[in-house]
Amino acid sequence: MVRSHRRWIAPIAIVSAAGLAFTGCSGGPGSGGSDGSTGSTGNAAGSVVTVYGTIADTEAELLEQSWAEWEQSSGIDIQYEASKEFEAQIAVRAQGGNAPDIAIFPQPGLMADMASRGFLVEAPDAVASNVAEGWSEDWAGYGTVDGTLYGAPLMASVKGWIWYSPSYFADNGYEVPTDWQGLLDLTAQIQADTDKAPWCIGFGSDAATGWPGTDWIEDIVLRQSGPEVYDQWVANEVPFTDPKIASAFDEFGKIALNPDYDNAGFGDVASIVTTPFGDPAAALVSGDCALHHQASFYDGFVTDAGGTVAADGDIWAFLTPPFTGGSSDSGAVVTGGGEIVAAFNDNEATQKVQEYLSSADWANSRVSLGGVISANKGLDPTNASSAILQEAISILQAEDTTFRFDGSDLMPSAVGAGTFWKGMVDWVNGTSTDAVLGQIEAGWPSS
Repeated sequence: MVRSHRRWIAPIAIVSAAGLAFTGCSGGPGSGGSDGSTGSTGNAAGSVVTVYGTIADTEAELLEQSWAEWEQSSGIDIQYEASKEFEAQIAVRAQGGNAPDIAIFPQPGLMADMASRGFLVEAPDAVASNVAEGWSEDWAGYGTVDGTLYGAPLMASVKGWIWYSPSYFADNGYEVPTDWQGLLDLTAQIQADTDKAPWCIGFGSDAATGWPGTDWIEDIVLRQSGPEVYDQWVANEVPFTDPKIASAFDEFGKIALNPDYDNAGFGDVASIVTTPFGDPAAALVSGDCALHHQASFYDGFVTDAGGTVAADGDIWAFLTPPFTGGSSDSGAVVTGGGEIVAAFNDNEATQKVQEYLSSADWANSRVSLGGVISANKGLDPTNASSAILQEAISILQAEDTTFRFDGSDLMPSAVGAGTFWKGMVDWVNGTSTDAVLGQIEAGWPSS
């Protein structure tokens, strides 16, 4: 996920939040549909299929490795291009008649926008079959618009992990909390024992600054108010100005807005906005901060910072605990992210690439290269490159898991990648909760 924000599903080498050098390809978006691709009744071998997305740098190289063997056997040349301007450029290219054959959407909401405007084609039967076999109804729903399946899931992440040092906890007699109040109590205890801020938080991510804050709010809404309210909120049936959403901000504020609790190793509360989201990994490893909230992909950042990620290693993680009497007391309750793969044409070669990317074969190929996971039921968890990723896969595959996709990625981009991100920045910088919630809600499209 990755776009120029948080959906860097799991870096093998740490990605600078200050900028990305993208792995380019010789063919630009759209070239496959007009040069080398054949119609739906032709022979796909020898065709070029262009794929456009946000996955960059080392992740892009691994993505290309994941399908290299399939390219050889199929005779189809997949040409991938990454862009940190994906969200804006995909619409521009589609409107200008220069769309790629396939796009990897980091936001289901953006994919839905493109589908509703008639730019995307319905997923072929082979893709629909793969989705039915390998993905849950929830995941299939993220690629469905008005009852029509357009896209198939690709990779995934489990969000809401609290990263910490197991040896630090053991040395000080701290225990992993089992509910939200326990997390607040643990925070207070660490602060009292050390007279230092326990938490490190970074919202910085270039044009996407603010997204880590939206992840916090999404985790809290799901755990405090339950999946039904979460779904209504994502659909704007429960507006941002609703007391339930304000309560989530209030709960996060007990940590994020408390100058005694953050921002360990980086400054005061105001430094949250200017701290790149990847930087707290080094503070965790050095011991400058005791607690950090981030998705399963963060193990790559911790590793690059010199730490080992394991239950008996330098750094480990536990899921943000539930609220007592909240959404569920059985099974994990998690938010997560991922990508949806959809096509702009129904050329035979395009369909074959779609089919492969929606298969368990591709999922196992990519996960075995390290750093990422998938929610595909056919994925062998032992292919994951770390213990935390194996744990995340187990959570995704468990029947009793309550999973919801990242809320901001499901909302219209004007909100999810606009007023919500900006609202988190304004809120940390001192704007009142009521004012921020009103500003975020005002970004919701009128129709």
